[in-house]
Amino acid sequence: MQIDLTLDQALVAAARRKARRTPWMALLSAVLELAQGQAELVRHSERAWASVTFSGSKHLVVLAFTGAEAVAAGEALIDALPEHEFALPRLLIADAAVVRVDHTALPEPRLEVEVELLALDEA
Repeated sequence: MQIDLTLDQALVAAARRKARRTPWMALLSAVLELAQGQAELVRHSERAWASVTFSGSKHLVVLAFTGAEAVAAGEALIDALPEHEFALPRLLIADAAVVRVDHTALPEPRLEVEVELLALDEA
């Protein structure tokens, strides 16, 4: 029996396999929750990370906040992120930093925030 998948089906299947292997979706959901539901995900990337004693992954997340209310939520995220205690199963966020912020006022307020997170695997 041969199974033919469309490109969309193949991409969804690959994303599901990756979601089972890594906790990126839970981490991304937590960041979006911290953004008070006001952010649009622009980009997410993940790369493996390891030291002599720890292993995990580095995540780069770019969020866009459009409109005055959303920009206020983005500014709250900028303030809260470095000290935020993430509660994620089998994962410790060892570092969370805002690495870039772009503000624009016209035609409407917009804030783009780039954050970097270091997620360590808990044994």
